[in-house]
Amino acid sequence: MDYFERKNGSLHCEDISLATIVDDVGTPFYCYSTKTLKRHYRVFNEAFAAVPHIVCYSVKANSNTAVLRVFINEGGGVDIVSGGELYRAMKAGCDPARIVYSGVGKREDEITYAINSGILMFNVESSQELDVINACALRCGTRARISLRVNPDVDPKTHPHVSTGLRENKFGVPFEDAVEEYRRAHSLEGIDIVGIACHIGSQITDLSPFVDSLDRLKGLIGTLRHNGLNIRYLDLGGGLGITYRSELPPHPTDYAKAIIENADELDCTIILEPGRVIVGNAGILVTRVLYTKKSGDKRFVIVDAAMNDLVRPSLYGSYHEIEPVGARDGMPVQTDVVGPICESGDFLAKGRTLPPVERGDILAVRSAGAYGYTMSSNYNSRLRVPEIMVNGDRFYVIRNRETYETLTEHESIPAFLIRGEE
Repeated sequence: MDYFERKNGSLHCEDISLATIVDDVGTPFYCYSTKTLKRHYRVFNEAFAAVPHIVCYSVKANSNTAVLRVFINEGGGVDIVSGGELYRAMKAGCDPARIVYSGVGKREDEITYAINSGILMFNVESSQELDVINACALRCGTRARISLRVNPDVDPKTHPHVSTGLRENKFGVPFEDAVEEYRRAHSLEGIDIVGIACHIGSQITDLSPFVDSLDRLKGLIGTLRHNGLNIRYLDLGGGLGITYRSELPPHPTDYAKAIIENADELDCTIILEPGRVIVGNAGILVTRVLYTKKSGDKRFVIVDAAMNDLVRPSLYGSYHEIEPVGARDGMPVQTDVVGPICESGDFLAKGRTLPPVERGDILAVRSAGAYGYTMSSNYNSRLRVPEIMVNGDRFYVIRNRETYETLTEHESIPAFLIRGEE
């Protein structure tokens, strides 16, 4: 459930009309519902109330510090994949002891930053990374808490670009190498083994891949404990899907029930890394119709948002529901909703049946709270859009719209070009 609803024919976010926000900040912009963010977090967190657990929100889904603060205020931790995300989490007020650091390409400076910050643990994804973390910890005069991210070779039945748990994916230590890698980690002076981790993909709409992965990990945990390793944390990652169109993903309570039943007697604190399932349907992209046109039988609606603002339709062929913010009557027509970028791949929807809209109308692109702004860019030197957070009948600008000046603020022209030298 989300709190984007029609009232008197006009789409609202909680208790404020989106048209009111448009009048103040212009278009396009991202809009997030605080009430939805809190509700989704609480439903997920409460589903695991029967067992020791930490909900570590996946920052990559939506990294705005205000969004992070919503979950931190609820008692949550975070899952990060870069030094920049660590900085954001700390800036938002997260307790470092509730931060998990994943990702296949951690740099030495990022690792050192995380060690000195006192994070809960690293999810280690390769033998060489383990050696680098060990060396960094020794230089810092401490031991780094780690788990190994084990690749269970389980098919998550999702889009191949967001699958992470198969043998051909770049993530994690191969399952068959895990015991030996743990033995080696145990021999390193700068390493403190505290857990085991697994993540199989994103936008998963079936419980069976989660259960299959957990079944493989249970046996591995038993073997590791038999070898004298104290596995205290079981990080099951994230990946639970949401409804974009007609998907029927499991409810978090069903997901939790399956996990708890299958993790029974493991005596581990379970770490969850939800991202999309919490923020996906808590955000929308609001855009204005610039022009409409026909080309033969084709009808185009050209809007002021583009693939640089929301790349998922172009990158993944993803579906996002689109609807007019104001009331619109008339016979629905088949339409391509496209942006201003000089690419035929710049579209938000193709062949979509929409009510007839006109120049100046405002559209809402639903389910855009996850992997929307975080994947945006300045392609075509377009200004990245503002982010708005609504709380009840008030809204707050939590990221300003960029300006032409900010486009070049980190660039410089060398003196020899100014002087015109060859």
